[in-house]
Formats: sequence, structure tokens, C-alpha cells
Amino acid sequence: MSTDGFLNIIIPVYNEGDNIVSTISEIKNKISVPYRILVVYDFDEDNTLPALANSIHKNDDIQLVKNIYGRGALNAIKTGFNNVPEGIILVVMADLSDDLAVVNEMHRKILDGYDIVCGSRYMKGGRQIGGPLLKKLLSRTAGLSLYHLAGIPTHDVTNSFKMYTKKVLNEITIESNGGFELGMEIVIKSHLKGFRIGEVPSTWRDRSAGESRFKLFQWLPKYFHWYCLAFKSKPEPKTAS
Repeated sequence: MSTDGFLNIIIPVYNEGDNIVSTISEIKNKISVPYRILVVYDFDEDNTLPALANSIHKNDDIQLVKNIYGRGALNAIKTGFNNVPEGIILVVMADLSDDLAVVNEMHRKILDGYDIVCGSRYMKGGRQIGGPLLKKLLSRTAGLSLYHLAGIPTHDVTNSFKMYTKKVLNEITIESNGGFELGMEIVIKSHLKGFRIGEVPSTWRDRSAGESRFKLFQWLPKYFHWYCLAFKSKPEPKTAS
């Protein structure tokens, strides 16, 4: 496989010591394409680091990267993006919420010409198990309304479980300053630029260990900003490169 098809898995962490070893094991058991793992952490006392020490010693495909933009998942993901010069990027949470069994299919779609592939809880075959009811309702409503009314080519624009080509990220100026609305921003901006976006059905389960860092009411206005952008502009025609 060429370097362009190599998969870079970015895992933002914040005290995920209870989850990280299981997450690494899931990656190894379910992802068959060549990859490396970038674990992005905020501070040296993070309990993820000692939990991961043995795995790093045994595996040269795991890299620790310190967040350079300030604490938080958004800045950790941006740091991860900056540490990937080329190829394909997958954002995975360390809480085992996403079913990594669909990653190989996502990767195939990228190789078939898609610029972004979204894990979708709200398309046929997708599921969401557990989690706060209000968060689930808002996320589902946003995803389905943008799909049917604004033509965004995924039923689940708010899900962070997405695969990107580095090429598309190089053409997007990230403005998000909250948290996980980053994935929504990238999809909507990419759609408006004419990039090809696909999806695969995926299952999301609420975390079984650790504490969620999702801040619904703090981030809601930021999601709404990108939601409105989807209706304000028309996609640009994308010429073949």
C-alpha cells in the first residue's frame, strides 16, 4: 500500500487509563490495514501514560504526542492532524464507544475516491446505544435534517468517528474553538467545497469506564453555527485533480 493509503489513528485522551489498553487491543483485533496510532495527551500526569507504557514498549506503531494548542479534545485532535504529513486520518475516542469493526470498510471507501467517510449511527444499519436522551435527540435531529434539507451526504454529521484524507484537511481552515463540533465543521466546509463524502453504518455505545468530557450546553451554540452554514451556501463544483 502506498503512503497515501496509510492509516493514522488519532486518539485524544484525558485520564483514560481505565480504557486505553482495551482500545489499543480493539484496534489490533479489528483493523487489518497498515496503521500507526497517535495518542495525544494534554499533561504529563495524565493517567493514560503509565497505563500505556507497556503497550508502547512492545509496539512501535504507537506514538505519544503532547497537545501543543492547549487542553481539550479539539486541540488534541488538531495536534494529531498536524503530526500527520500525508495519508489517511481516523479520529477514535479512547472510551470504546465506536465499533472499530467498520474501519476497514471506511478505509476501502477512501481508497475508492471518497475524501471523508463518516461513521453513521442514523443511517440504515447504524445504532446508538445509551447516552443522554437530549444529546441523542439533538444529534439525530441535526444529522437527519442536514441530510434531507441541506443535502449534506451523511445522516450523522455530528459524530466524531470520521476518516479523512490529509488532502481535504489541508484545504480546510479550522475555526472551531469548543470541542467535538470540529468534525461537523470539517464535513460541512468540505461539502461546500465539493469534496466527496460518504458514510458507513456504525454502532455507538455509551462509555463503560471513565468520565465523559462532552459539554452539551457549552458547545451547543457552536454546533448551531455550523448547522446554519450548511443552509447559507451552495457546494462548489469540484474539478478533477
